[in-house]
Amino acid sequence: MARTLLLDLDGTLVDTVPDLTAALNRLMRSRHLPDFSREQVTAMVGDGIAVLTSRAFGAHGRNPDPEAVAELAADYTDHVAVHSRLYPGVLPALTGLTDQGWRLAVCTNKPELAARALLRAMGLLPLLCAIGGGDSFPVRKPDPGHLLATLILARGQAEAAVMVGDHHNDVVSAAGVGIPSIFAAWGYGTASMAEGSSAVASGMAEAAEIANRLLPP
Repeated sequence: MARTLLLDLDGTLVDTVPDLTAALNRLMRSRHLPDFSREQVTAMVGDGIAVLTSRAFGAHGRNPDPEAVAELAADYTDHVAVHSRLYPGVLPALTGLTDQGWRLAVCTNKPELAARALLRAMGLLPLLCAIGGGDSFPVRKPDPGHLLATLILARGQAEAAVMVGDHHNDVVSAAGVGIPSIFAAWGYGTASMAEGSSAVASGMAEAAEIANRLLPP
């Protein structure tokens, strides 16, 4: 039975906050609203583009206008890899895992089109068996159905799968499917979000080692 590693994207594989911040601030300026700092945007990400938009407008005491989500999604997709960068060690760790026979799949709340564009720009797309975006299925993380649907798309099985992510959504969705999770401590999440995870890793190389211990060949 092939082993499958399910991977979150933002804050786990790629530091995407710089481009998210730039796109969000372009939206804010178009509405004559103040900019956000990187730190403020970091605290708002993880639940998809619609929630990010709602949180941003809410921080200014406003509700998003009907065009805001689509406008932000389109602008961000067009500028998805301007300042975003892979976290250290991600490419060699994932390449090593595929060499060991692991199937790799991304499960992210980012819209699938933007996720694919980013993964292509980062050189990760050829390593992946499947991508489950925030709009790929009727549900998204923390609903375990999102993780399960991505796992099925990757032709994997729950008894031979592990999840890696930096958000409590990743830990919660993995628990709902009944698979172990590795918390990515290098990402955007806080230490409290690791509660309930099977292990905590400080980098992708360590996460790969843990995955191999959780599911030996």
